[in-house]
Amino acid sequence: MSNFETTDTEETVTCLHITVYHPSQEDKQVFQALHFCQQQQLKADDLVKFGRDCHVCRFNFVDARVSRIQFALQFFRHFNSSEFGFEIKNLSKRLKLIVDSAELAYLNKVDLPETCMVCFGDYQMLLRTQGGQSENYFAICFELSKTSMLQQKNLSLPKPVPESGILCTAPVEMDETEEMESSIHKGWID
Repeated sequence: MSNFETTDTEETVTCLHITVYHPSQEDKQVFQALHFCQQQQLKADDLVKFGRDCHVCRFNFVDARVSRIQFALQFFRHFNSSEFGFEIKNLSKRLKLIVDSAELAYLNKVDLPETCMVCFGDYQMLLRTQGGQSENYFAICFELSKTSMLQQKNLSLPKPVPESGILCTAPVEMDETEEMESSIHKGWID
């Protein structure tokens, strides 16, 4: 038997690709502590913290407006499945974490979809999961975006809803009959 035949099969690791953007990146270098375009391998049971405190967080943002510990990612295997995924938990008492359209308050957590946008303050992060088989390790790879990803996709952060529950900043969809009745009611049409 040749050495090639007896060598263990190499497992691929699940990789979380994180593209980051901040409008003041050029001036303030808020991502200077991150290593771009390099896969960083982590143990599967690591709780990966992101924030300002370099003594507690694995990945740091150099910005006084970021919480000491902003959020954490946890790698996991889906129940009754061979698929792996990530969950994200907001660890900031000051800032809400927005995952796609879900707004997470302190200690709230959700499973990350395969591709999603995570925002807090002026920070935008596009997270994309690339599947793998290893149950011992996963990887994170950072990329830097020079432009706003929300603007690229014509997205915006959700607007806060007042306590009355009525938000009047966006047009409401109506069919033609409702639109005609509304116009008559408002006195626009006789």
